[in-house]
Amino acid sequence: MTTYRAFEVTGVRNFRLVERELVAPPAGQVRIRVEANGVCHSDVLAVEGLREDPTKPIVPGHELVGVIDAIGDGVQVWQVGDRVGVGFLGGQCGVCDSCRRGDFVNCVNQATTGTTVDGGYAEVVYAKASGLVRVPDGLSAVDAAPLLCAGITTLQALRQIDAAPGALVAIQGIGGLGHLGIQQANKLGYQVAAIARGTDKAELAKSLGAHHYIDSTSEDAAAALKRLGGAAAIVATAASGASMSPLLPGLAPRGQLLVVGASADPIAVRTSDLIFGTRTVRGSLTGSSIENEDNLKFSLAQGIRPMVEVLPLSEAPKAYERMMSGQARFRVVLDTTR
Repeated sequence: MTTYRAFEVTGVRNFRLVERELVAPPAGQVRIRVEANGVCHSDVLAVEGLREDPTKPIVPGHELVGVIDAIGDGVQVWQVGDRVGVGFLGGQCGVCDSCRRGDFVNCVNQATTGTTVDGGYAEVVYAKASGLVRVPDGLSAVDAAPLLCAGITTLQALRQIDAAPGALVAIQGIGGLGHLGIQQANKLGYQVAAIARGTDKAELAKSLGAHHYIDSTSEDAAAALKRLGGAAAIVATAASGASMSPLLPGLAPRGQLLVVGASADPIAVRTSDLIFGTRTVRGSLTGSSIENEDNLKFSLAQGIRPMVEVLPLSEAPKAYERMMSGQARFRVVLDTTR
């Protein structure tokens, strides 16, 4: 094999299937034969032209799993044949102020996979060694891929909660993020309340581990949380600031609204809801590569799995459109072995 297939994008949703030459990985990087790649909403940054130069071809995708088949100069620890993944963060530099303080997530020199460097809509990916995530045996590539972004996003938010086991934690939104967050919160020992619109997801929420279901179209979600004693935290996954705004009064004293659903519209907050009860609103991004390894180990040990729809790499544009439609249940994954 001297070439490999990849889907490049330019402009807005201009996909092109190309053949690229297979080359040795640069120093400090490895070459990965991709087995699966999750299609994430953050792929819009590349596909919708929301990057510095949309005319420059880029391969989207930042939930990729595969096997190392070549190693560049200077790479330590990793070997040919290792199962690895790469998430949204492409690998910290190790020398900026954030890295020197151990805050690898906020490294100022870090590439973002599938947005500033080529990602997983391809048969082969080149990745920085510091961004690699070891994938344990027992997790299939298709199951592991969405956990590398969606899974780590919700888990890292939940890990920021300072509350006793059995405390009430709410997950707002039952979609690509929320269906994982419910499972994780349950396995972390919290009493879980799922918040969504309508009743059609009530049984699903309970099957995922929710102890309570709140239909925000038929009742005030914050009032419902208050009746349950108030939430130690609400993990807001729905991509709507307007849907998050009314939730704050449902927090218990010192409760946190943890925002992981990216949206263009603002969150409106009454100052009194923050001051009286000393509540906070904070964002949560993702995790470092080693934290992502913890995420995969936790998922394997606790039986946490994404609900996926699988398509072959050749149907990458269709997979992206399916994800954007909001109809997927709940993650779309490209299987490059098909």
